[in-house]
Amino acid sequence: MPLLNTIILLSSGVTLTWAHWGLKKNNNKQLVRGLIMTITLGTIFFFVQGYEYWHAHHAMDLTLNAGVYGSTFYMLTGFHGLHVTIGTIMLIVIAVRSARHHFTEHNHFAFEAVAWYWHFVDVVWIALFIFVYWL
Repeated sequence: MPLLNTIILLSSGVTLTWAHWGLKKNNNKQLVRGLIMTITLGTIFFFVQGYEYWHAHHAMDLTLNAGVYGSTFYMLTGFHGLHVTIGTIMLIVIAVRSARHHFTEHNHFAFEAVAWYWHFVDVVWIALFIFVYWL
């Protein structure tokens, strides 16, 4: 599941970049479609992580009281999941604004700020994937 979530989250970075290219080319249809795909992937990530929590708790007995690893696992991945949720909400706002043509190829700082945030969330996940799941 962590590898699946890594693929999902990295794919969302690709769809967001594709949306940005649409914005830069003044192709609003590509912009909105890319944002919708990114939002969808972020939502899927969230639900896969929820299923992973359920599985870890019920099948592996991994709880907050299971020692240092259990509490660290839930704290790190949960905090990241919170940031994915916040990022998804921001992407929804940007998608609505994009559908209303609020951005131009030269005036779109709000879009770029959310994109930077989302890409940062991607990079943090890669670090979490390595340190929480591999090591």
